[in-house]
Amino acid sequence: MDFTTEGRLGTRCMLLSLLLLAAWEAGSGQLHYSVPEEAKHGTFVGRIAQDLGLELTELVPRLFRVASKDRGDLLEVNLQNGILFVNSRIDREELCGRSVECSIHLEVIVDRPLQVFHVEVEVRDINDNPPVFSVKEQRMLIYESRLPDSLFPLEGASDADVGLNSMLTYKLSPSEYFGLDVKSNSDGNKQIRLLLKKSLDREDAPEHKLLLTATDGGKPELTGSVQLLVTVLDVNDNAPTFQHPEYEVRILENSDNGTTVIRLNASDKDEGTNSAISYSFNRLVPPKTLEQFSIDADTGEIITQGNLDFEQVDVYKIHVDATDKGHPPMVGHCTVLVKVLDENDNVPQITLTSLSLPVREDAALSTVIALISVSDLDSGSNGQVTCSLSPHVPFKLVSTFKNYYSLVLDSALDRETTADYQVVVTARDGGSPSLWTTASVSVEVADVNDNAPSFAQPDYTVFVKENNPPGAHIFTVSAMDADAQENALVSYSLVERRVGERLLSSYVSVHAESGKVFALQPLDHEELELLQFQVSARDAGVPALGSNVTLQVFVLDENDNAPTLLGPWTPGSGGVVSELVSPSVGAGQVVTKVRAVDADSGYNAWLSYELHPLAGGTRSLFRVGLYTGEISTTRALEEADAPRHRLLVLVKDHGEPALIATATVLVSLVENSQTPKASSRAQGATGQEVSLVNVNVYLIIAICAVSSLLVLTLMVYTALRCSVPPTEGVCGAGKPVLVCSSAVGSWSYSQQRRQKVCSGEGPPKTDLMAFSPSLPPCPVVGEHQDLNDDHCSRPRQPNPDWRYSASLRAGMHSSVHLEEAGILRAGPGGPDQQWPTVSSATPEPEAGEVSPPVGAGVNSNSWTFKYGPGNPKQSGPEPKKQTQVSFLPRRKGEASQPRQ
Repeated sequence: MDFTTEGRLGTRCMLLSLLLLAAWEAGSGQLHYSVPEEAKHGTFVGRIAQDLGLELTELVPRLFRVASKDRGDLLEVNLQNGILFVNSRIDREELCGRSVECSIHLEVIVDRPLQVFHVEVEVRDINDNPPVFSVKEQRMLIYESRLPDSLFPLEGASDADVGLNSMLTYKLSPSEYFGLDVKSNSDGNKQIRLLLKKSLDREDAPEHKLLLTATDGGKPELTGSVQLLVTVLDVNDNAPTFQHPEYEVRILENSDNGTTVIRLNASDKDEGTNSAISYSFNRLVPPKTLEQFSIDADTGEIITQGNLDFEQVDVYKIHVDATDKGHPPMVGHCTVLVKVLDENDNVPQITLTSLSLPVREDAALSTVIALISVSDLDSGSNGQVTCSLSPHVPFKLVSTFKNYYSLVLDSALDRETTADYQVVVTARDGGSPSLWTTASVSVEVADVNDNAPSFAQPDYTVFVKENNPPGAHIFTVSAMDADAQENALVSYSLVERRVGERLLSSYVSVHAESGKVFALQPLDHEELELLQFQVSARDAGVPALGSNVTLQVFVLDENDNAPTLLGPWTPGSGGVVSELVSPSVGAGQVVTKVRAVDADSGYNAWLSYELHPLAGGTRSLFRVGLYTGEISTTRALEEADAPRHRLLVLVKDHGEPALIATATVLVSLVENSQTPKASSRAQGATGQEVSLVNVNVYLIIAICAVSSLLVLTLMVYTALRCSVPPTEGVCGAGKPVLVCSSAVGSWSYSQQRRQKVCSGEGPPKTDLMAFSPSLPPCPVVGEHQDLNDDHCSRPRQPNPDWRYSASLRAGMHSSVHLEEAGILRAGPGGPDQQWPTVSSATPEPEAGEVSPPVGAGVNSNSWTFKYGPGNPKQSGPEPKKQTQVSFLPRRKGEASQPRQ
């Protein structure tokens, strides 16, 4: 090892001398030269004559000479050339010793005139002296118990040179036990000490030989050395030692108590009691470690005595001491690093935070529902957790950071389909076998008003008998709203419109909460047959949603109008008419005809005629047509018959109960001489009837023309309306709806063959087209009629009677061909319908043509049934016979007239 010491004091002195010399020369003109020591003879020093300003030629004449206070033979001047040169060897150490400055002072004297010059010649030091130690060998005694970093003083070397040449560095021969410590004292000298780097062991090396070398700072370097002999003194210096200063042990967590961790083994090079070793934990071992482990003092075996948990402590650092029994005892140390290996013994943990519940069903996709964090106390793959959701839920997990997830909306929600979801989050670690845990999140879907109230069907048909009491409950509408709470609160109201000249609200009303529809006034079939309106249902949501339903209220006819007699019976005539008949009238001759009408319609307007039986059960000479009202003779009259006959004709409708009107006919038998009068009168009556028929013909022609114009207008309007792209409910096909049925037959409400009128006020109107007595009866809607009741579910055996609806008075002329004979007769096993005949209306009875009774009602239509050959009294048509039904319109209140 090299060390360098600077002579700070010598350097400062040298610099000070140079400064003083320069100042002196500047002041006095003294010459200054330098010359290295040990220079050879004749070495040039300087041109002294020239520097003093003397001519070479003056040197001899003026007796130029050099004098020195010290040794004057060291330097000499050549008088030939005036050069100062070395005359003999100059030894600086001999001349000046250890002085930093060393100069030779010369006095140059010349005569003529006498002058004295001072010349200073500096002698520069060269490295001509090596370092020198005072002895050749230094002996040292050191106990092997001395601790490292102990210092032992050494004697240094000396150098006769000065300055840099005397600056020494020291170097010690390589040794693992010793080093050199060199420090400079305040006086500039160096203090050298031997440093113990490593503890000595006499058993290994009882003696150490070292070489200490000193090197000066000159060029070239000069060195000196001394031998160091270190003798190690023996003590109890061997502490027990372990094979390794640190042991690393791996053990599984949850190991059983008493499991051996490691067995330590220390050795001592001493003998006897000095080599006996006991083991113990160092006092620096923390108490928690002492709770988990114990050590056997004799064997050095470390065992577990507590449960090891990797999640609490994964590494234990145990300091173990091995102590011998010497005096003083020596201790050896080692460290045992116990690493606890993880086992997959911890299930993942799930933490739910920031729940945003409930979730609106119209929430946007990717809406964050909850924040989920997972953790696992295990490490490595045992602590790597993956999350998943239960399948078939409209949510997904989005990883936002390690072990952090967001539960977000993945697809649209519909509260009406699913009101809440039980979302199960599963966290599973990567251990083998893996452990998992679940957490359930109840996600409630908040309702928004996205469903309008809906009815079970778009329209309802309601049947109400006329003459109902005011405020009668006729129907109940009910709408369901799939929403919840206030969004599902439904209120009902009428869609106001005008019915004729009156507002709809003057006819009906609807309860806002229950949906019950009430008739505010008695309904009259003769005034209003069909009342069609809409009921609106709206919820309480914001904004409110609503829908409408159409109600078709058919006012059913009741038998509230008795038959009314037509002329010649007038309200003021007292109901008595006289007729004159010749006694020669044959059998079956029509004497007169009773005509009546009924303001009701259908079955209630179907009139029948019969004679009131005579008192005493006497058989009358006359009879009346059951449906024609024609009074005819039953046999040929004879002169013996009574001259006067009083006939009481009962006119009945087919209502329940039946209403009756009476007509009295006084038939007088007259002689042949009175026959012309009677004939004249009869001809007058016949002329009156012909005139009335002509008026009716003109009236029918006018009605047909107006009806044709109306139909043409409606067809054009319908074509224009239906040319617009159709919307639901307008001009669309629908199911056939049964209008009415009774014990004698039914009128069917046909969707397939009906005339539609499209308008902006409501759905298409539908006309009644045909009837079938084989259809089941439809009960009249009562006060507790419900929407879903099936009123036509059970077929019923019809009676021979049949009725026709008020729709036959709609002003149309239609012909319906009915292929099945069963349409005009009762069902299998039922009684046959006896079809009425009238002789004046059926000029060819054999053809089987049947006409309605004369005066069948104010609202009756003229109709004819044709079937196969037969007499008027035969039963209904045979099966599979073609039957034709013809309807002829006429005005309300017009009496039926016989065809001419």
